[in-house]
Amino acid sequence: MAGTRQRKHEILLKRAYDAPTDDDGFRILVDRLWPRGLTRLDAHIDLWFKDIAPSSQLRSWFGHDADRFAEFGHRYRAELAQRPQDVARLREIVAEKPVTLVYAAKDPACNHALVLQALLADKAA
Repeated sequence: MAGTRQRKHEILLKRAYDAPTDDDGFRILVDRLWPRGLTRLDAHIDLWFKDIAPSSQLRSWFGHDADRFAEFGHRYRAELAQRPQDVARLREIVAEKPVTLVYAAKDPACNHALVLQALLADKAA
């Protein structure tokens, strides 16, 4: 409806290897590669959004090095700025329903899903 404000839902994060729960809502895998050893049935993924993931080159440069995380965040945001249609699509989904961004990285405090969550919530990573 015109003039109606879209409701903003909380964006949760969860490792792909953690068991899904009812609180997850719509589960979006935000990795370019499918998580190793995880079947599609066990993953309970509603959407695999490969194009929103960091490029292979950026992922390799980052190497999940915590000392590079701030710079990684800047570079990943720059990549996302080159793909506004993908970010817009994700924003639409988040506006419609509760979403969990699912990722395979081992470190919950140093991964691309955090950057993506912050971008979608309009705050700095």
